[in-house]
Amino acid sequence: MRVTVMGAGVAGLACALEFATRGVAVEVRERRAQLGGGCSWFAGGMLAPWCERESSPPLIAQLGLESIPWWQAHAPGTRVNGTLVLAHARDTAELAQFARRTEHFENLDAQRISALEPDLAGRFGRALYFPEEGYLDPREALTALALRLRELNVPIHFGSAESPGHLAGRTVIDCTGLGAAGELAQLRGVKGEMLLLELAGFSLQRPVRVLHPRLPVYVVPRGSGTFMVGASLIESDDDARITARSMLELLSAAYALHPAFGEAHILEIGTAVRPAFPDNLPRLTVRGSTVYVNGLYRHGFLIAPALARRVADVVLKGAHFAEVMDEDPRQRRLA
Repeated sequence: MRVTVMGAGVAGLACALEFATRGVAVEVRERRAQLGGGCSWFAGGMLAPWCERESSPPLIAQLGLESIPWWQAHAPGTRVNGTLVLAHARDTAELAQFARRTEHFENLDAQRISALEPDLAGRFGRALYFPEEGYLDPREALTALALRLRELNVPIHFGSAESPGHLAGRTVIDCTGLGAAGELAQLRGVKGEMLLLELAGFSLQRPVRVLHPRLPVYVVPRGSGTFMVGASLIESDDDARITARSMLELLSAAYALHPAFGEAHILEIGTAVRPAFPDNLPRLTVRGSTVYVNGLYRHGFLIAPALARRVADVVLKGAHFAEVMDEDPRQRRLA
């Protein structure tokens, strides 16, 4: 069997690595000229199944819990030291509502918040701490996966614009996101916007989520005094520009977390469009010799490894996973 993976984002690289480690001859084709630039490049990199459980069905937590050990094995920079969820005094009702919708957390008072994050001492009276969660730097993780694939002699062809229909005789794993919108009904774009800030003399040990009735935000440490700030989910497929409103809201939220962010330097402004289906859940869609892996929404790094394992099992073992499968049995010609 020969397998071609279309797309070198987190889903594509995870799928390629899963096939390669099972001894399958696989290649990756990416339309961009180099690694990066898609929604995976601008992701937060939070591995937070229980935080996502607040607004997602159990499937996302299940896939996320399965994926964390995979990342620990394949991305050396993966850290599992928890997520801190905070709310300002005026928004404590948001914190209570968040707690009711999820599990596997500890309630913290001001003293324990200070012990976990000394630079936030005295700023918050209550928090939720999810000790089983983690995070990674998406760009470092993608680079690590690409390096591992090269070590396994898996070629990555950049600047490749072939469609699945032009790859006769191969099993195709299509991980092209919105590039597959013409083939997958109801696929839509959800725009995310982010800032990369540099702030000397301030540190966080883990991702921090700050709840707000209208715009909850997250701040993720990236090392060397840099922080990724993100939040926005906009129904749009325009990834060319960040809006002035989003810029103001992200900066205001960072400043509200700690006034030191008022002195931060803006290193990068980024936007990306995530592919999603109406229910915001992923799909493995089987059509002939092609499997479409799509609809990862904002959960790309959290769930991609677990989906990659399922894709390999579908292709190599004829497995069926009812919770994520969307297939026409009459067209199944994979295994």
